[in-house]
Amino acid sequence: MASLKDLRNRIASVKATQKITKAMQMVAAAKLRRAQEAAEAARPYAQRMGRVLANLSAGMAGQENAPKLLAGTGSDQVHLVIVATADRGLCGGFNSSISRLAREHIYKLLREGKTVKILTVGRKGRDTLKRLFGDKIVKSYEFTGIRYIGFEQAEDIASTVLSMFEAGEFDIATLFYSKFRNVVTQIPTAQQLIPATLPASAEGGVDLGGATYEYEPDEAEILADLLPRNLAVQIFTALLENVAGEFGAKMSAMDNATRNAGEMIKKLQITYNRSRQAMITKELIEIISGAEAL
Repeated sequence: MASLKDLRNRIASVKATQKITKAMQMVAAAKLRRAQEAAEAARPYAQRMGRVLANLSAGMAGQENAPKLLAGTGSDQVHLVIVATADRGLCGGFNSSISRLAREHIYKLLREGKTVKILTVGRKGRDTLKRLFGDKIVKSYEFTGIRYIGFEQAEDIASTVLSMFEAGEFDIATLFYSKFRNVVTQIPTAQQLIPATLPASAEGGVDLGGATYEYEPDEAEILADLLPRNLAVQIFTALLENVAGEFGAKMSAMDNATRNAGEMIKKLQITYNRSRQAMITKELIEIISGAEAL
């Protein structure tokens, strides 16, 4: 049985840990509001751009001059898997759920005989996948020194992806991230970036509400400019969703840790009180026994 001093030290240590987890929970809650507002503000723009691209590409389907970002290379042999996670931990299963979804997709592609290349965004995803697919990681990004994720970070990643695509280094690019729903729910999501996927409403024709649109310049030139921008927008939206999801998961995880620390303190306090009472009882028995012996 642990001594009273050991129990006191453990109680003090758990109390100190509880203060840390409580402080981290409050910090995550404060940052979550800003991150959630940024993620929710980015969604309408990305959705609207998707609808615009759907309208533009409706008349380009099957044409020889369709942009490669829309039509693809005609092959699906080489896949680029972009895995976006957080740079830091202590956020429950947030990072592991994204990595697990990406890992399952990679194994599926390998079983089909495809060639896989991996681009990681975030230190946690890189560290997880490096142990299994270290030879397949072609580039890694991390933003530990950046306070707020901006569009320039998304543009940097999109520029790398576009350069690789133009050099013929892959045929299909898929982005893995976590879509923020609320504090307790973040949904691991896979989104194909190249060839660009269109909104579901574009399938079988786009509803233009009876309006007729004429584009100047033509659709091919506009798509050639908008598709690379849309790639950066989709990556930026995913990064914002990840930031909101990370803080939501961290807030929930630190709340659970604080509660667990409180329960542990109660159990240790009960053990301490019982041990102290047993020692007092033992000393009283020794005193009484000594008095009777006299």
